Amino acid sequence: MKSNKKTPLRQCIGCGAMKSKQEMLRVLKKNTGEIFLDITGRENGRGAYTCIESSCLINARKNKGLERSFKMRVSDDVYDSLIKEFDAIR
Repeated sequence: MKSNKKTPLRQCIGCGAMKSKQEMLRVLKKNTGEIFLDITGRENGRGAYTCIESSCLINARKNKGLERSFKMRVSDDVYDSLIKEFDAIR
């Protein structure tokens, strides 16, 4: 008999699509205020998820998705560094 395990779903901060955690990238905010991509998905801190498409990260910048998730102001420099990190891993 198979067990009916639920797959954890997360909402993209850019497009709003619901996908499994494995299909998304985690943006992490540490207690120190540092914001970066969490490739492993296991770092400690507050997380927000985005699809693996760069358009979703650009949409998150337009609709202030990270600011809503982290309840703080996020500068354009942070978004620029996230886009660079995103392009480096793709």
